[in-house]
Amino acid sequence: MRRVVVTGMSLVSSLGFSPEAAFERLHKYENTVRYMEELEQYERLNTKLAAPIEDFKTPEHYTRKVLRTMGRVSVMSVACTEKALEQAGLLDDPIIQNGRTGVSYGSSSGTMEALIDFYSMQVEKSVKGLTSGSYVKMMAHTAPVNISMYFKTTGRLITTSTACTSGSLGVGSAYEAIQNGYADVMIAGGSDELHPTQIAIFDTLYATSQKNSHPELTPSPFDAERDGLVIGEGAGTIILEEYEHAKKRGANIIAEVIGFGTNTDGNHITTPNRPTVAKVMELSLKSANLSPDKIGYVNAHGTGTIQGDMTESNATFDIFKRAVPISSLKSYTGHTLGACGAIEAILTIEMMNKKWFAPTLNLNNVDENCAPLDYIKHEGREINTNYVMSNNFAFGGINTSLIFTNRF
Repeated sequence: MRRVVVTGMSLVSSLGFSPEAAFERLHKYENTVRYMEELEQYERLNTKLAAPIEDFKTPEHYTRKVLRTMGRVSVMSVACTEKALEQAGLLDDPIIQNGRTGVSYGSSSGTMEALIDFYSMQVEKSVKGLTSGSYVKMMAHTAPVNISMYFKTTGRLITTSTACTSGSLGVGSAYEAIQNGYADVMIAGGSDELHPTQIAIFDTLYATSQKNSHPELTPSPFDAERDGLVIGEGAGTIILEEYEHAKKRGANIIAEVIGFGTNTDGNHITTPNRPTVAKVMELSLKSANLSPDKIGYVNAHGTGTIQGDMTESNATFDIFKRAVPISSLKSYTGHTLGACGAIEAILTIEMMNKKWFAPTLNLNNVDENCAPLDYIKHEGREINTNYVMSNNFAFGGINTSLIFTNRF
């Protein structure tokens, strides 16, 4: 099997627009959640909280023609990918267009405003609100398609639109594509834009936090007083490359992907299943040919929901059988849905390379129903480890686990 390394990373997030900026922002121990007055207009919507990106601007060099098929989710994805390719030194490399570069990317959905245009057609019985780009903006694979069109890739395109595992499945599928010789370079990741409809989905499931008067205190993954998740937005792109190809061109290697596992619960559409959640970590470790004791840190999915945190923590303990260091970055960014797997993988790599790991915010008293893990809380921690794991779980019972190393 061919080795797969990371040569470029970029993100668009409420923490910042580069891995370095976001990493530094973690040191402030402050989340990016805020009270959203605009949510007051929706009757019976309980939560009024979200973690928006407030200062992202569409790059000036994106022409009107290019933007015709892009909603916000695609703009963030393409802009993010441009920076990641630039860091990798591949932005103008012929390999991008010669069939040996592919795209593996996803989002929970396309741009919701475009979907609403189709709804308006049904209500008003008129197509006046539709344009030639309406469907492309709406479709589930809008992000990877727009990435491919903008950079003119001609290799395989994998759409990983699997809700909260869109980003992590994007990275894992890209890893397997290179590992098996189908590509030499893959653009991998995920994205999602903030929209009231996404907030409402979780609100109807009674899964959102209602600490509306104290946005700084939520979400609080694994804490006994947690009351649900907060929705965020963003995009994360990781450039994966075959090791010998990267080495030959003198690329700066950031990390190596050595393990990936994915499976499904086959049990319940929204409630996670402890045995299969544990199994996906086992699959990832087997893929990496590592024993659990080698992993120095686990980045948790950690949404701040009662059932989710309890199942995840206990499944983690089932595999590690020790108090492995663990924390959740969603306590800073909220749940960025299709972007979270990519953003969290990027920051997990960044933390491994900087040997400093962020704590879970608002974690004061660990729920007694959560497993006895080594929860990093209150302050960041210096950990000298060469192996880290990043886990994500999605509606539909889709589970993913990625393992990275900086020993190559």
